[in-house]
Amino acid sequence: MTKIDQTRPFIPCRIAVLAVSDTRTLAEDKSGDVLVQRLTDAGHTLAARHILRDDRDAIADQLRDWCANPEIDVILSTGGTGLTGRDVTVEAHRDVYEKEIDSFGTVFTHVSMAKIGTSAVQSRATGGVANGTYLFALPGSSGACKDAWDEILAYQLDYRHRPCNFVEIMPRLDEHKRRK
Repeated sequence: MTKIDQTRPFIPCRIAVLAVSDTRTLAEDKSGDVLVQRLTDAGHTLAARHILRDDRDAIADQLRDWCANPEIDVILSTGGTGLTGRDVTVEAHRDVYEKEIDSFGTVFTHVSMAKIGTSAVQSRATGGVANGTYLFALPGSSGACKDAWDEILAYQLDYRHRPCNFVEIMPRLDEHKRRK
């Protein structure tokens, strides 16, 4: 059950969007456009946007660079989560994660099942945390990006969402690195 507590302030996140594709350009990136529109409509800030080919090392390097940037709180990637030989985004994400958010993929599959039935098993959407930054790998279809944002991320990236959300624990994501 989702509940927005209007007595709490909205806290905008700074979100980077990465499209992974061997065939699309930034001008043709409809899924990235969907994410940018939704995150800005929600009151968040687009911190960066880029497109990369399906290259595991290049994707992981970009994710690491953005995780090291204190001006980026969340990274959303789109594309490369399928089953073909060129789909390496999930592996690149897992190369970077310190902790995986296992339930993100499960909840995304549940949401997808309601829309596309058993075809949902072909997605490997994933989420994790690295260097105090949230990372989410979403499929390359604009419909899947809409579903992930509308049904999961819009709530979890809203500080007002109860009973809990990703934003309220953001300051504690890297507490293990602090001096005691």
